[in-house]
Amino acid sequence: MNFEYLTEFQKDLRQLSKRFRSLEDDLETLKKYLSAYPSAMPPTSFLMNNLDAQQEIIKVKKFACKALKGKGARSGIRVIYAFHKSEQKIVFVELYYKGDKDNEDRERIQKYYA
Repeated sequence: MNFEYLTEFQKDLRQLSKRFRSLEDDLETLKKYLSAYPSAMPPTSFLMNNLDAQQEIIKVKKFACKALKGKGARSGIRVIYAFHKSEQKIVFVELYYKGDKDNEDRERIQKYYA
């Protein structure tokens, strides 16, 4: 499985890594999981509907962040990615903390995948 990052995702990662020091390591763990299970796997991840996207856009809700002790997979970190089945590629689109904003940036998703 190949992994890529949108520029905006890299910016999200840099900003959140200042607050949550384990985030980059946690993302590596997620990548290992996604190599085996790239499609949506409820209750861990969900296919996002109503986007008119050409690729599968998936939201990971159960993301374990070690920096948020005691919360486990309910850390509040959300990861949005696009799964390109034919190319066996995952492009990370957005990373955010649920305490900072309630929902994903649908405009960003549609900018790249509509």
